[in-house]
Amino acid sequence: MDFFIPDYVRTIINRLEAGNFEAFIVGGSVRDMLLGKQPADYDIATNARPEEVEMIFNDFKTIDLGKKYGTIIVAQKNGNVEVTSYRMEAEYLDGRRPSKVIFAKRIEDDLSRRDFTINSMAYSEKQGLIDPFKGALDLKKRIVRTVGNPRERFEEDHLRILRGVRFACKLGFKIEDSTYQASKEMSHLLSYISAERIRDELFRILLSPKPSHGLRLMKDIGILDVILPELKDAVGFDQHNPYHDKDVFEHTLCVVDGVRDKLELRLAALFHDIGKPRTFSIYEEGVGHFYQHEKVSVDMTRKILARLRCSNDLIRNVSLLIGDHMSKDKGMKDKGLKRMLRRVGEEGIFDLLELQRVDRMCTRPDAEVGIFDKRERDVRRILDNKEAYDKKQLAINGRDIINLGYEEGKILGEILDYLMDRVLEDPSLNEREKLIGLVKEKFKIND
Repeated sequence: MDFFIPDYVRTIINRLEAGNFEAFIVGGSVRDMLLGKQPADYDIATNARPEEVEMIFNDFKTIDLGKKYGTIIVAQKNGNVEVTSYRMEAEYLDGRRPSKVIFAKRIEDDLSRRDFTINSMAYSEKQGLIDPFKGALDLKKRIVRTVGNPRERFEEDHLRILRGVRFACKLGFKIEDSTYQASKEMSHLLSYISAERIRDELFRILLSPKPSHGLRLMKDIGILDVILPELKDAVGFDQHNPYHDKDVFEHTLCVVDGVRDKLELRLAALFHDIGKPRTFSIYEEGVGHFYQHEKVSVDMTRKILARLRCSNDLIRNVSLLIGDHMSKDKGMKDKGLKRMLRRVGEEGIFDLLELQRVDRMCTRPDAEVGIFDKRERDVRRILDNKEAYDKKQLAINGRDIINLGYEEGKILGEILDYLMDRVLEDPSLNEREKLIGLVKEKFKIND
């Protein structure tokens, strides 16, 4: 077995071994190397205690990430590496963290505390692959299986239920039967996990190559009912509409898979139709309608993301995309596109157009999406020509209008709104003298 180990990682291993300590690359780093992937980062486990690690690397910058838990970060120009002492964990009391950490002497003891077999391997050039739980075999079988009894692993840390889904989704694996059954029976325990930890795992699932795999697993296991109960009504919800060949949930999964792996886009795709079941009405001819569902979806999304402790900026950006995703009028002209630009911004406009395109593609196989290609070209032309779409881009401002003799107050807003409307229709009007002429012509000053 021949793995590529970067020099900055090899430096740490060599330094530890020169001090007569063991040093293994562990966890996801080994998993990725066995899959033929370059790890994003490397973790090292050693029988050196934290204070010994600090002493060995006293000429390096080190960061005490959690000395009582055995982890020291050794910083180098080419990358930081977590160096963790072999450890075992005492009883978990709250389904989140161990009551205490006990340092161990053997790498096998350290591996036995980990969550899944595919993450419970260690490698060193001196000793080769250490794989007491047959993680390499599970990689070949493409399965996610807990180390030992799945119920015990999930009792220790309930978040492992969701992490199992995340690894299955990320790798395109199946969850092993006993692990799957325990996940299903114990999914309710996720309600005891902090919103921040749930959020981080959910976001990793959404940013995976095929998030629908993870979302389907979450539905089947019962995780959606616990962490995103608002999506439950979408499952199997028949749209009764000739323009849709999927239920709301399946349509949603199609859109989530179809957009780029950008968090705002994936979240907007996940929640863009979440309000449909609450706005459903059916006409006499049996056709379903969902009037104003985008507004309901925005309200629901804001509450969900706030519950997940998301930033105000993220909530705002996702809400803007959802709120505008139905603006697909074929006859939309430059004026309408500029209003969209003003609402969602220059970066957001291309996210919105992508969401709209994929949303349309996921309605039925013969859906026409050429309109969005044209719309994107039109937006790029507007931006390239630096045509104004916001009042801040007008050639005059409120102070200029006051200097013309108008008083501060409501009239200033009315004048700027009027000028913006005219410039949206005719970009050539956005010159100082032309705008002043429009003001004097439309708004007479009272003597």
